[in-house]
Amino acid sequence: MKTIFDQNTVNELVLRINTLEANDIAQWGIMNAYQMVKHCVLGEEMFLGKKTYKRLFLGRLFGSMALKGILKDESPMKKNQPTHPEMKITGTGNFENEQKKWVALLQEYPTFSNTNFVHPFFGKMSKEQVGQFVYKHTDHHLNQFGK
Repeated sequence: MKTIFDQNTVNELVLRINTLEANDIAQWGIMNAYQMVKHCVLGEEMFLGKKTYKRLFLGRLFGSMALKGILKDESPMKKNQPTHPEMKITGTGNFENEQKKWVALLQEYPTFSNTNFVHPFFGKMSKEQVGQFVYKHTDHHLNQFGK
């Protein structure tokens, strides 16, 4: 399975991110391009240990089982998955700035050191799980916008 800790995978994702444009339309879901990019920036900041979010009660009950389901194979993530309330983005902002931030954050993964990472829904995640999930999450949102 692809992982964000593989430089070729990062390069592939960066190329896809750089094809995004502010006026791209989602093929599913309710986010516009800015909201999706900002959502992904917040996700990368969380995985890299720059931001933390409160653990969700439902995640304590079902998180590890849900993570196993997502990572069981290379199939894409299902459409319209729930999002942590603090990672739901509304409104508009500077698309290009957030796009550049996203790329820069993805390029930090080779020095990943957040080995005690606890996801607010999935719970404790190994480095291997983080690598696979970050790839799948990024791929999911790029596919959402046809990239």
